[in-house]
Amino acid sequence: MIQPGDKVPEFELPDSDMNIVKSSDCSGHNFVVYFYPKDDTPGCTMEATEFTDLMTEFEKLDTRIVGVSKDNCISHGDFRDKYGLTVRLLADVDGKMCEAFGVWQEKEKNGVKKMGIVRSTFIIDTQGVIRHAMYNVTPKGHAAEVLELVKAL
Repeated sequence: MIQPGDKVPEFELPDSDMNIVKSSDCSGHNFVVYFYPKDDTPGCTMEATEFTDLMTEFEKLDTRIVGVSKDNCISHGDFRDKYGLTVRLLADVDGKMCEAFGVWQEKEKNGVKKMGIVRSTFIIDTQGVIRHAMYNVTPKGHAAEVLELVKAL
């Protein structure tokens, strides 16, 4: 799993508009990468909406935010448009970025074990170094918590 002090793993993924976002884009700005299980589900919608609501505050701190799931670009576009999201959503359909960040893990729900994305957030500084690695986060209030951590960078 990724730990504070690690360099950001390399990635290159399309967003909902098929524009490519790369790990090299992390340099020169603070960067928040949050992983979520599925578009248009209650917790994921709450988290994306809260990040959208605070986008102006993050922009004042020269911080870019991307959400990542295994949903495809079309699903991301529909999700974005349905809720008016301003967070860029990256499509990690093959799960390589999820694996690189250590968020693709076995989860158990109602006694059934299966692989899935563990809701996690990483705050990356202007040098491309992980400053905070948060696993198993709760969606409600998480964006505000992340904003406070970015202010302290």
